[in-house]
Amino acid sequence: MANIPLNIDSLVGAALAPILGVIAFWFLQLIFIEIQKRMLTRFRHSHEAFCRFTNFIGILFQTICHALGYTVTRSGIATFHVTVNYGTVEPRKEKTGVFEWIATSFLLLGPFFIPAGLALLFSAIVIGNAFVFPAPSYSFVESLTNFGISIITFVQRFFNFLIHMDLFNPLHIGFLFVLWFFGLGIRPSYVGEERKAKIDMIHDLKNIFYHLTKKPLYILVIILGLYAFYFLSLFLKQNWYMALFSVFGWISLTAIIALLLTYLLLFLIKLTDYIRGWWKAVSYLTVPVSYVIARIIFLYYPVRQGYSFSLLLMMVCTFIVTILLIKYKKTNRFKTATKMKHMRVADGKKRSSKKRAN
Repeated sequence: MANIPLNIDSLVGAALAPILGVIAFWFLQLIFIEIQKRMLTRFRHSHEAFCRFTNFIGILFQTICHALGYTVTRSGIATFHVTVNYGTVEPRKEKTGVFEWIATSFLLLGPFFIPAGLALLFSAIVIGNAFVFPAPSYSFVESLTNFGISIITFVQRFFNFLIHMDLFNPLHIGFLFVLWFFGLGIRPSYVGEERKAKIDMIHDLKNIFYHLTKKPLYILVIILGLYAFYFLSLFLKQNWYMALFSVFGWISLTAIIALLLTYLLLFLIKLTDYIRGWWKAVSYLTVPVSYVIARIIFLYYPVRQGYSFSLLLMMVCTFIVTILLIKYKKTNRFKTATKMKHMRVADGKKRSSKKRAN
């Protein structure tokens, strides 16, 4: 304890640094969620079943989080109902005050962290050594630096796993599908059936802000509790406080990586919309076929980073085949360059005419 500098930087700054880091990653996660929602919204009319499925996943996780809140507060669960547009959970015992606030917190904040947290637990089995807990820190800069080292190490090892992934390994391909599944579920805002449905990131943030500011005393108690936990870690010279926020940082990064992988899936679906009829199935078949062929080639002609080259050839072949299909098997759906407009001609009658695109 004698080596710990007792000043404002060590007592306040070092505690604040990892909190700011987690908030920054959480806001980045919100931006990626909003991008995914907009991508889904753009082709929801041509892929209604897929969008309804993603709605179901997102709302399922939201409802599970709400039920978990009732479980933690020992309220019990009377009913649990989920559809593609909404989910409802009714407690067995109606509780008010702090218990009601905790249950609502699980509903509003849980979907951003619980699905990604489950994916993080799966990654601990598959990746193994991606988790490096930062050393105890006694200044703002040192705390932020150690937090950043922990985050960078996690990202490097996570992406190292992804680019060396063996799709012949059931555990690896299972983890990939887990990331896709949870990536589509890390979205509390659903894709509405109508364009006028404005449920977006701002809507979520307004609800969270109102919930947090409605009971400022509860927030003060949480802050004091975290501060007490920091002091305990500080004077025992343990990294418990930094480890806690590192886990939250890893959860947000897992969510971001899962969302990035869903972008690849959504991008492929969007591209195949330009291909006519059953020819679009060729793009999807190219994925496993090209990977198997690449693995066979590298089996007889071994190279370093064979798994990585197989994944790279799979993506390149899929992209090239899809572009060629778009060029030569383009959809024959008729699309007008400009909308039909009613124009009044010289005789005063209202007729319809069509402008040609230049």
